[in-house]
Amino acid sequence: MADKKKNLSDYNIHSIPDGFNMSFVILVSEWNDEITFALRDGAIETLKKHGVLEENITVDYVPGSFELPLAAKFASERLFCNAVICLGCVIQGETRHFEFINNAVANGITNVGLQTDVPVIFGVLTPDNWEQAKERAGGIHGNKGDEAAITAIKMVALKDSMIQRENDIYDDPFAYKSEIDEEFGDGPFDDDEDDFEDDDPNDFTKLN
Repeated sequence: MADKKKNLSDYNIHSIPDGFNMSFVILVSEWNDEITFALRDGAIETLKKHGVLEENITVDYVPGSFELPLAAKFASERLFCNAVICLGCVIQGETRHFEFINNAVANGITNVGLQTDVPVIFGVLTPDNWEQAKERAGGIHGNKGDEAAITAIKMVALKDSMIQRENDIYDDPFAYKSEIDEEFGDGPFDDDEDDFEDDDPNDFTKLN
């Protein structure tokens, strides 16, 4: 359980990559809009703080959190964006409806990211009550929208870094050989190859 006074959105501002060349779609649930609009504002402010241009931030709205996964699929497949940020708020009720919705949304958002290869960020609050929701939407425990924006920037940067490394390897497959040799040493058969270099090719006695 979170410390009553801890801001869960605190982070090291210097550890965040520059978002200047990144573009994002923010999907916002209209249900519990006092909370979700606060999440939206936090996400937008954080993206801009880390270099994302306003014209590279698109905001769209869905009726409720349950619709977030499908909207994320629309966005990741049809809009040019580096990541999709899903923001919503589902508050605990007296029935299991809360549990079913949360499971469906979490699984759906995860699956969209896996299917489309676009980072899809889960920024949905699942508090027990309204007070907890306000505390996590700009209150004493920070803003979940801020956290979702930071996660989105980091995931885009991670993906770009992996793609760049892959391209470097294709361009020069031996680019990292010296680093690997330095760390792990020569391969297990390198010395054996030297032993046979000057041997008589018809002499099989050394194979015994």
